[in-house]
This record gives sequence, C-alpha cells and structure tokens, in this order.
Amino acid sequence: MTGRRGFALTAAFVSVAASIGLAVVAPAAAAPGCKVDYAVPSQWNGGFTANVSIRNLGERVDGWRLTWTWPSGQRVTQAWNATVTSSGADTTAVNAGYNAVIEPNASVSFGFNGSWSGTNTAPRSFALNGVTCTGEPGTPPTTTTTTTTTGNPAPGDAMAQVAAMQPGWNLGNTLDSTGSDETSWGNPRVTEALLDNVKAQGFKSIRIPVTWGQHQAQDHVIEAAYLNRVKEVVGWALADGFHVMINIHHDSWQWIAAMPSNRTGVLTRYNAIWTQLATAFRDSPGKLVFESVNEPQFTGSSGDAQNAQLLHELNSSFRDIVRRSGGNNANRLLVLPTLHTSSDQARLDELATSISGFGDANLVATVHYYGYWPFSVNVAGGTRYDATAQKDLTDSFDRVYNTFVARGVPVILGEYGLLGFDRHTGTIEQGEKLKFFEHFGYYARTKKITTMLWDNGQHLGRTSLQWSDAELAAQIKSSWTTRSGTASSDQVFSARSSAVTAKTITLNTNGTTFTGLRQGTAELVRGTDYTTSGDQLTLTAAAMTRLSGSRGYGTNAVLTAHFSAGVPWRVNLITHDTPVLSAATGTTGSFAIPTTFRGDLLATMEAKYADGSNAGPHNWTSFKEFDRTFAPNYTTGVTTLTPEFFAEVNDNARVTLTFHYWSGATVTYYVIRSGSSVTGSL
Repeated sequence: MTGRRGFALTAAFVSVAASIGLAVVAPAAAAPGCKVDYAVPSQWNGGFTANVSIRNLGERVDGWRLTWTWPSGQRVTQAWNATVTSSGADTTAVNAGYNAVIEPNASVSFGFNGSWSGTNTAPRSFALNGVTCTGEPGTPPTTTTTTTTTGNPAPGDAMAQVAAMQPGWNLGNTLDSTGSDETSWGNPRVTEALLDNVKAQGFKSIRIPVTWGQHQAQDHVIEAAYLNRVKEVVGWALADGFHVMINIHHDSWQWIAAMPSNRTGVLTRYNAIWTQLATAFRDSPGKLVFESVNEPQFTGSSGDAQNAQLLHELNSSFRDIVRRSGGNNANRLLVLPTLHTSSDQARLDELATSISGFGDANLVATVHYYGYWPFSVNVAGGTRYDATAQKDLTDSFDRVYNTFVARGVPVILGEYGLLGFDRHTGTIEQGEKLKFFEHFGYYARTKKITTMLWDNGQHLGRTSLQWSDAELAAQIKSSWTTRSGTASSDQVFSARSSAVTAKTITLNTNGTTFTGLRQGTAELVRGTDYTTSGDQLTLTAAAMTRLSGSRGYGTNAVLTAHFSAGVPWRVNLITHDTPVLSAATGTTGSFAIPTTFRGDLLATMEAKYADGSNAGPHNWTSFKEFDRTFAPNYTTGVTTLTPEFFAEVNDNARVTLTFHYWSGATVTYYVIRSGSSVTGSL
C-alpha cells in the first residue's frame, strides 16, 4: 500500500422508494410490493459503507432475494445480515437464516462495505424476489473528497476518519504480553490469515496493543527484531485495508505508574519509545493511528490534581514528539486517553482541557467500557442487565458525547466487553449478555462513538478462526447497523413436579416489530401455540405440553422469536425441579458440593454468618462473585467453592450459603472451615 489515501465522509442519504423525512426527488406512486431505503453513512476515497432497508408492502415474504445493478462499477467487499454476490455489475443479496421472513408492513435491514472508483452513484432501482420496488431514486450522495499526498486527514477531517474506523477489534494478549514474545500469554504468533479473517468479519479497524518495556535495552533502545516484528504485523493489517492503532500498553502499570516518584526517569523512557516509533512509522499511510498510552495510572500520587498534570505531561510530550518527527506524522491522528480511560466526568473534563489547549485538529479522545461493574463480573446480585446496568451505560456514553463528540472531538472506545470474560464468557448468563451487547452497539452508534471489541482469544479463535460464541458474534455484528428485539429472559422453566401451564415472557422490541415464533424452520401458530398482548408473549399450555415432550430435565425445545429487524431471540424451554445438594468434606484448596441440578441453572450465591453479617470476599455484599468464589459444573454434578472464597471466611464459623437458581428456586447449605479443613451439610 502507498501513503496516498484520502478520507471523506458523506452524510448524504438516498431514498429509493419513499420519503423518510428528508428532502428527496418526489417518487412515483409506490407499487404494492416493496420499497427500499439505501443509505451511505460513510464514504472515503475508494470505499464506502451502505445500509439497506427493505419494507414489505405486500403479502408475507418467507425468503427474500434483493437484486440491483451498480451504475458506476461499484463492488461489495463484505456484508452482514445477508449474503451478497455479484456477477459483473449485477448484485444479489439473499436473506440470512434468521431474517428470512418479512411480515406485511415490516422491514428487514442489512449492510455492506463496498469499493468505488470515479463516482459512487446510488443504484437506480431494486427488485425483491423479481418484483421491482417502484419509486425513483432521490438525490445521489454528494461526496466531498479531501485528498492529501500523505494519506492523512486534512485538519478537521478527524471525525470522518474515526467514523470510518467503526467497527474495530483488538489483537489482545499478543504483542502486549509482558513475556519474552507475543506467544507468552498463550496465543499463537499473528498470521496474515488471522488478519484476513478479522477483516472478513466486517471489522474496519484493528487496535494492536504493544508492551515495549521488556524489549528495551539500558539506553531505552527498542530491540530491532521486536520493532521489526511489530512493523511486519502493522504492515499486514494496513495491506488488508484496516485502519490500525498502536500504542504503549502494559508499560502503563509496569513502570509509567511510578512517575510521581520518578518523573524524570519515566518521562525519559517514555519519550525514547515514542521518538523511535515516530521515526519508524513516519512514512506509514494515514490509516495508521498512534495512541499515547493504555489505561494510564499513577502510584503514590498526591491525588487527582497531580494525576491530571502527569497525564497531561505524557500526552503533551507524545504529541510534540510525533508532530516534530515530520513526514506523515505531521497530521497523523493521535489518540489521547483519560486517566484509567475512565468516562467519569472529572476525567473527561481533564482530557478536554488538554485537547483544547493543544489546538490540534487531528486529536482523538479515548475511553474504555466494560459495563456496570456488578453486572460485568456477576457480583452483588448483578445477574441481569437491568435498569441500573443500562443507566450506567447510557450515562457513560452521554458524558463522552457531550464532552467531546458534540464539540467536534471524535471518540474511540478503545476496549469494550465484560470483565467476567477474563475468566470465561459463561460468567454472565447468555440472554443477559446478549441484551448488553445489543444495547451497547445501538447506543454507541447513536452517540457516534467508534468501538473496538477487546478480544484476547476468547471470542475469535486465533487458529480455528471461528467464533467461540456465534450467537454473541451475530448480535455484535447486527448492532453495528440496526436494533434487535430481545425479551425478559431466554429461559422458560417448567417444574416437572407440577402440571404444565401456559408461560409468559415480556418482549423488548427495541423499536422493531415482533413477527412470529419458530421452532427451527417450523412456524408456530399464533392464537393456538402462542398469543400476544402488548409486549406480553404467552406460550399456551397445549404448546408447552407438546414442545416439552417426555419432560426430561434440561432444555426440551429451542424456539426463536423473530422481529422485523436484527437477529432473532432464542428461548429455551427447560424442565426442572429444585436441585439437590449433598453433604461433603474437603479442604480450603479443594471443596466441591455434590449437586444434582435436575435441569436448573445456578445464578448466584449468598454467604452469611450466623449473626447475619456477610461472609467471604466483597463482604459489603452477601452475594458473592460468580466463578471467582463459586462455580457450577453441570457435567460433573458439583458446585465448587474456591480457595479465594475460603481465604476470607472466619475460622470455625458456620457460614450459611443460599444458592439462587434461574428458575427462582433457592437451596440453603452450610459450611464450616476449621483451619484448612471444610465440612458441608444441609
């Protein structure tokens, strides 16, 4: 790739069927079949992103195929929520398995990235299953392209480049490892095939965290082999068309944190790294972005004022070094973090003051977001993505938007996820997890925040190149362009010890329309198998009886609720009875309670002493942290209490444990620790 690449953003919108509230050329009367809205929210030199919405104006469609012809030789390079193929200029988009049905007056959406050369004229017409969606196209998107010979955004174009970076992905636990090389934390060496696969998933930017400290000599010179390896991976990513962000990563807590007591030493070492990096990458194209430091923090400071001053010094020194190095660095996007990459208002204000003082149009603010902490790790009863957890997210993004985006400073959310993922992705119940990511993607999009998924190998397999949770991946991808319907739960429990009854869940349509319920490809019958009343979806007793079959413990049937947009919502029909626990003996290092789960699933655990005070870690709450202090194993039939739990349990004190299950059942159990010995009883 060369450095000659420009970027432009078009907010132009083309309506190919009917007015949607914007000024367009008056269309002909719409035919009773369909209308299509075609939008180009972002465009740059040689590439663009398009969103397509199909509204069904006729009878129910079960399986759709949308066709069009490119008028200017454009090509689709990748797509989501549909399979898109081309033969010359003729292009066909076919539904995914989960969005095949379009009910009358309902819509379905998909999106794609494309390439163009010369002009990017919108398609003049679309056909749904061979029927032309009538209406004339509106005003084609007006593109203002600013091109520089360096491939960097001209001053004022930072917002456009950051928008073009959405969505992003982190190459975590690799070049940022603190060991001897990139495999030290268990991930394989980066390959071109991995980056190709990440690109194929629809990601447009990649953050490559790098830890440098262990690869510096006494004079702070970076090992040539290591710097060359970083340059190689960056080169591969740029060649793939990614926007790429590199940084100083775990150095932040390894040695930069000592800045309050060693200001000169830390600043000298920090400056040496950025001087070398600025020189090494000065001629790299504008799609390469620098981030000053990851999650900055300071040990032993006098407080907020000193923390703010020290971070300002780092960011200021970083900017000065890069800008003075010349070449493409003169206008390169530079990303500056808040303290701890926090979105607290005080931290945002500190960074806003720095950015304002720099007077540099090509600066970007960055924060991280891992959710409302009790929900993010499943502690203190935070088992659900409830109103409190939702408000934490919306308040955070609102603050970021109001402080930066609304004032013309773009924002990259450099890492996001859930902290419970650090152990495994099952820490958070599946449905609650999906609701978080659905809402996260939607709200970040409304606030014009570019997001970068933190992935240390727990999501997209580094060698398998497969998602460990395909359902989660589909929800994340869908959230880039549209909303998805969800429900109050993805679990419907029926006690085997009781007669089968009708069951009701609440639908969260999120602006979509509920269109139907299926088991596999079979459509359930409205009025017979289920009924709806407002946002209430009720499975009839007859349907529950049929679908539960012989009523073996566990999931008897899997249904999917379908909506007019986004991915479907899975509902498991589960037969259960209250779990049975048995007495046990063991040690603080190895203690497991024999558990016959009988189809139920563990949500959380409380721990209290006889006087009612809280036992175990986080003694400000009776509800302990899932997986860190207790963990169910449904395969082996045990519930484990961890050494971390017993490390903070009083000796010879009886602890009352209350296990809460997702069915609503609770079971009480008692443990006594005596030295390193533990006994458990009912």
